[in-house]
Amino acid sequence: MDAFGTIDSKYRFIILAAKRAKQLLKGAKPKFETRSKSPVRIAQAEVRRGLVEYEIIPTRMDDIPDGEERDFVGGGIAEEALEADTAAEKVVADEETEADAVEADEDDEEDESEDGSDLDKDD
Repeated sequence: MDAFGTIDSKYRFIILAAKRAKQLLKGAKPKFETRSKSPVRIAQAEVRRGLVEYEIIPTRMDDIPDGEERDFVGGGIAEEALEADTAAEKVVADEETEADAVEADEDDEEDESEDGSDLDKDD
């Protein structure tokens, strides 16, 4: 664990360093003198040295949902994609129907002009 200082997990190290780097980017002052200008490098060094304070809040049993209340994070994604595809197909079908109607109107106008019934003969 020497690479992560006193931190018990590499994941916790990454989260702490990332949060500290955001603070540094927003204008927080580094907690020690360094030649590095990179907020990420400074944050990592601060976490390794134990200069970043954090608290692990234990999970209460009240916060854990029962089996029926649990939601799969990606559960609705497939349904949403299917609905979006269906909606897109409907739009395309509506556009095609509209285009067919316009073509039919144009064909009717051509047929009427060929008959000469629409032409004014006041010349």
